[in-house]
Amino acid sequence: MSAVDEELENKPVRPCTGLRTELLKCLKESECFTKHGLTPRQCLDSTSPGYDPSCQSLVVGFFECKRSLLDNRQRFRGRKGY
Repeated sequence: MSAVDEELENKPVRPCTGLRTELLKCLKESECFTKHGLTPRQCLDSTSPGYDPSCQSLVVGFFECKRSLLDNRQRFRGRKGY
């Protein structure tokens, strides 16, 4: 277990944590991170070497979850994601 995984386990549960951990795991398993040694943030850029488009659905889901935190209508409907 890496230091990032231990850090995520010790943090209190916050909104969108599940999507965040899955996105981070997807980015850490991508070719961009493993072979080219870029950071997960740099791997999100579509022009980076070894870009993996399979993580894009998690990026969109994480964005929607974060955006729903700011939407007052979500008080009645509930947050998106998990």
